[in-house]
This record gives sequence, structure tokens and C-alpha cells, in this order.
Amino acid sequence: MTQKTTISPREELVSLYLENLDMITEGSPDILNRFREEAIQHFKLLGFPSVKNEKYKYSKIESLFTKDYEKYFAPKKISFRIEDIFRCDIPELDTHLAVVLNGFYFPNNGLTTKLPNGIIISSLAEAARNYPDIVGKYYNAQAENDTDGLVALNTAFVQDGVFIYVPKGVVEEKPIQLINLLLSTENQLVQYRNLIVVEESAQANVLICDHSLSPMQYLSNVVTEVHVGANASLEMVKMQNEHNDSAQLNHSYIVQERDSHVKTNVLSLHGGFIRNNLKMLLNGEGADAHAYGLYLADRSQHTDNYTYIDHAVPNCSSNELYKGILDDQATGAFFGKILVRQDAQKTQAYQANNNLLLTADAKVSTKPQLEIYADDVKCSHGATVGQIDREALFYMQSRGIGEHEATLLLMFGFAHEVVKQVSIESLRDRLDDLVEKRLRGELSRCNNCPMNCC
Repeated sequence: MTQKTTISPREELVSLYLENLDMITEGSPDILNRFREEAIQHFKLLGFPSVKNEKYKYSKIESLFTKDYEKYFAPKKISFRIEDIFRCDIPELDTHLAVVLNGFYFPNNGLTTKLPNGIIISSLAEAARNYPDIVGKYYNAQAENDTDGLVALNTAFVQDGVFIYVPKGVVEEKPIQLINLLLSTENQLVQYRNLIVVEESAQANVLICDHSLSPMQYLSNVVTEVHVGANASLEMVKMQNEHNDSAQLNHSYIVQERDSHVKTNVLSLHGGFIRNNLKMLLNGEGADAHAYGLYLADRSQHTDNYTYIDHAVPNCSSNELYKGILDDQATGAFFGKILVRQDAQKTQAYQANNNLLLTADAKVSTKPQLEIYADDVKCSHGATVGQIDREALFYMQSRGIGEHEATLLLMFGFAHEVVKQVSIESLRDRLDDLVEKRLRGELSRCNNCPMNCC
């Protein structure tokens, strides 16, 4: 009797890499290729993070990779109407638009757009060829390939993504919108990379939308690296809105230089499995960071947020607020760490995580954490897990508002504290509408989508 041997998902992916190395590297610029070998070695050593890793304590990662996914090493020709995207739940805004389809930049108007003020919006692979000095300086400068197997896996396999460059002194008021689309007739594993560079005294708003347009199983493993120069300003909003058969693994790295201002807002409206990693390094005095997040989950959905804010130098400030509303059997987690290094005197850092559980079966784990080595600082952190305030609910009912509507109003007010931090008014209004529909149960994943793929 022949004994059947099975290989682990780690071994399968390493074999996939080695067997398709020519396809992965062919046509890819040297800037992407030169990190692959080291990255795959790191992945072979590290593998997938397990629950024994405190950072991933509340998310089982390896099981996501046991499903049968197709992995493509070249973009497939797929036609779709851009109007169908905007008929779905992605807001149609007055933006500079870039689209990534199944991990590859979609050349709607060519692979590179250069605005009159010098801003570049491009395929990452194309930018590495056309602007090697810029891309080479910042690509893979922050990614933790040697400590996180998922990041190393991305670095080994990545072939494309989006490059956004805002030159020194340029203030762009029109938002840059990046739409990540998943559309296929097969289950897919996609891995792509985003690189955003905002030079000294520049200013930009970036909106990232994650969306699935077909009812297949998807697993996305994405790394985004951001560098914000001295006295520069960046607001980055990420809206996650995919169906229940999707899993997202997101890793965002942000470095801030002197007197820079960064605001991030991660809004997880829908998705089967969502894991968001955010690491912010305050690397210059006067740097100011604001990190916000909202996660809404129901049925058996799982959303896990990990944040790490590193105060490396004196006179910096950070403010962090994440909120979650969980219904049915949904699970969630928040692990937020603020590090204040020994030389980072005069630091101000505040962190809060608040959660509402709507059923006895919904669960959330929360761990806010401060690690302080300086003595002249102002820091605080806290977390709450609870239900709808019964006194507030009674007060509203006593004023003639029905229990159901009063409950919805209280939940909406709870969530709006995060949504109101979005500075783009038209987007903020649209997000308020989406959150309200989600809370009412009117927004499945694609409330207005003509493709009926949920």
C-alpha cells in the first residue's frame, strides 16, 4: 500500500516560487527582483505566523492558505465596465483614479499618469523602470521580511502594484483613489505592493478601496510602504468592502520625518477574514500621527487590527482610536502598541479601543499596550467592551423613538466618531451612508452591484 504524502502550505508556496521563478522575474525590473531570493529564504525559515506569535495571537493564518487558489504570474485579459464599479458601493468621487485588477495595474489610460504639477501615479513595475532612483530608494526599505513570513512571501512573489509620488512642495487637493478589484472565474491568491512617497512640504489625500466583483474565494496578501517627508502631510483612507469568501492580509508601513502630519483611517465594512497590520515610525521631531479604525462584523466574520506606533525621537505626538461593532457570531481583535524610546522625551501619545457586542455569541479580544523608556511624556491607553447603553436607550424611547431605531441611532453615533475624522466631505457623507446601511442590515457586501455575487 502506497502511503500518500502531503506537503504543508509553506512547502507548496516555496515549490511554486522555485518552479515559476522565470515567469515571476521575467519582465520584472531589477529593483523588484533583487530582494526575492533573500525574501523566500526568510519565508522558508519563518513560515506563516501562528497563534503562538503574540502579534498574531487572535488570527489563524496558515489555514487560509490550505484552500485551492490559482496563482497567476501575468495579468489576464479581463474586460469590464468602469461604470459597474461605481454602481457598487465604492463612492464615485472627483479623484485621480488608479485601478489594480487581480494584483496587476490596470492600464485604463496607460501604465503611468504624470500630472502637470509633477505627481506620478503609475504601475509599480513600470515606475521601477522609469524612475529607478525614486523607487530604488524607498522600495522594501521598511518591509519586515526578516520577522514576518507574510511580508517576506509578498516580497518574493510581488510583480506589480501602485506607485504614487508627490514631489517636493506640491499640494494636491484632488484625492488620489486606488481601487483594488478582484474579478475572475477561479479562486485566486493575489499579492501586490503599493509604494507612496510624499516629499518635503507636499500634501496629498489617498483613498484605497478594496472590492470583489465575482463570487469566488480570494486571498489577498498586500504590503504598502509609505514615506512622508519633512513638513509634508498625508491623509490615507482605506475602505474594505468584500464578500464573505474573501480574506485580506494587509501590512502598512509608514515613516514620518520632521514636522510631518499623517492621518490614517481603516474602515472595515465587510469581509470574511480581515487582518490589518499598521506600523508607524515617527522618525523626525515634531511628527504628528493620527490612526483611526472602524470594523463592523456579523455572521462568522473575523476582523483583527494590529497597530504599532514607534516614537523614535523627541517632541512627537500620536493619537489612536479604533472602534468595533460585532453582531451574530462575529469575532474581532485589537492589539495596539505604542513604543516610546529612551530619547523620545516630550512625547504625547494616546490610544483607545472601544467595542460594542450586540449578541452573547459575538467576541472581541483587545490589548492596548504602552512601552515607555522616557520619563518626560504624556501617554494614556484604554479599552472597553460592552453592550448598548440601556439608560441612553431608555431615554430615547421615553422621547418617542422606537427601540429598534434608537438602537440604530446609538450604534451610528458610536461609529461616526471614527468616520467624522475623514476630511474629504463627499467621502465622509458616503461612508456615513454605507455605515448606516450596514448597521440596518441593508448592505450585504454589494448592495447596489449588478453582478449579484454575494
